[in-house]
Amino acid sequence: MVFSSILFIFTFLPAVLLLYYLAPARFKNIVLLIFSLFFYAWGEPVYVLLMIYSIVFNYVMGIDIHRKSDKPAKARFSLLTAVVVNLFLLGFFKYYGFLADNLNLVLPVNLPKLSLALPIGLSFYTFQTLSYLVDVYRKKVPVQKNILSFGLYVSMFPQLVAGPIVQYSDVAQQLKNRTHSLAKFGQGAQYFIWGLTKKVLLANNLGSVFQTVQALPQMSTLSAWVGVLCYTFQIYFDFSGYSDMAIGLGKMFGFDFKPNFDHPYCAGSVTDFWRRWHISLGAWFREYIYIPLGGNRGGAARHIRNILIVWMLTGLWHGASWNFVLWGLYYGIFLVIEKYVLKSVLEKLPHLLRVLYTMLIVMIGWVFFFCSDLGSAATYLGTLFHMNGGPLFDNVGIYYLYTGLILLAAAALACTPFFYNIWMRAANTVKKRQIFLYSALHTVLFFLSVAYLINDTYNPFLYFRF
Repeated sequence: MVFSSILFIFTFLPAVLLLYYLAPARFKNIVLLIFSLFFYAWGEPVYVLLMIYSIVFNYVMGIDIHRKSDKPAKARFSLLTAVVVNLFLLGFFKYYGFLADNLNLVLPVNLPKLSLALPIGLSFYTFQTLSYLVDVYRKKVPVQKNILSFGLYVSMFPQLVAGPIVQYSDVAQQLKNRTHSLAKFGQGAQYFIWGLTKKVLLANNLGSVFQTVQALPQMSTLSAWVGVLCYTFQIYFDFSGYSDMAIGLGKMFGFDFKPNFDHPYCAGSVTDFWRRWHISLGAWFREYIYIPLGGNRGGAARHIRNILIVWMLTGLWHGASWNFVLWGLYYGIFLVIEKYVLKSVLEKLPHLLRVLYTMLIVMIGWVFFFCSDLGSAATYLGTLFHMNGGPLFDNVGIYYLYTGLILLAAAALACTPFFYNIWMRAANTVKKRQIFLYSALHTVLFFLSVAYLINDTYNPFLYFRF
């Protein structure tokens, strides 16, 4: 079940909201936990047992680590045990096939291939439980002794399948006591509608063009650029839209989640881009991998090593294939280059040139992301830079560029604060009618999105496979 579906919007969400707000305060977490497990079981009937196991195991290990807090060596051993178990489960379901294929190639072994479906959201809730255990060990957060509250933290449906990755320290108090108000609910509804609009009206339409271009038997350079441009916008509106919907749903239930995107396509460097894109993932890797490795301490060589390790792991987190590893290292290398070579050069350039430089790097990076293997990525990049001997442009590329020009222009503007600034100026000009304008705008956007969902079957979500 995805947020951008008729079933979720008109059946599941109204049901959970009704029962949640009818329930007394002490039962609200239980209602939300039951619906969250049902939400997960709807798409993964078997793997909900894996989630329940993860909840119970990490709950017990958190208490065990807390009880041994006055015995550092024993607490550290318990933490290590919990980390190994969590990473083993993640590795088995997500990386076994990748590991088996590569070991079969380089060693005289014949490991069997297992056709295992990746449990939805496994990477997200595994990272959440690991952050909780580490923070309990560091005495940064109090141990959660209520298993229902801990279960809700792990399984909460608004951010379960695609984040943002919520650190326990951000919601520890909210699990116990949070505020509900009509104003907060309205703000949540606004976030949800904006996210739904991004996902349905922009990402889905851009994705349809990208899928058509990618399926062409012969692709011109122009078609390749149209395709990668559509994907660049699609993945942003797809993921940021879903994050906005998650944040909005959280507010409807009294939770405040941190933003996960901050206009990343306005970034003036690759470094700046990754401060703005999937912020919760970057914060997790910085807090639990990069800083423990030593961060930027210990000289340039160790700093470069730490950056490359973190970005290789970031690539692997996104998928079990060499193109994701290369994608991660690709960004790691550019971050190192910017840090040690280009920093002073970029600072002197006009902001527009820095944005164009960043977007070129990002768009090339997305090729490794959407291609299934390194061979197809190399072929697409060759076409992109007119190195494969194909046509520079053709009627197909011109057609999709012409017919998609308005959509691409709208997407480009929507990546910036342009529409928001216009809206705020209009709202401030007619303050007496501000509430009416807000309501009218969001009602129109909501019904347009619903109408699109009813009439179109193309409604994927890219980050489900991560």
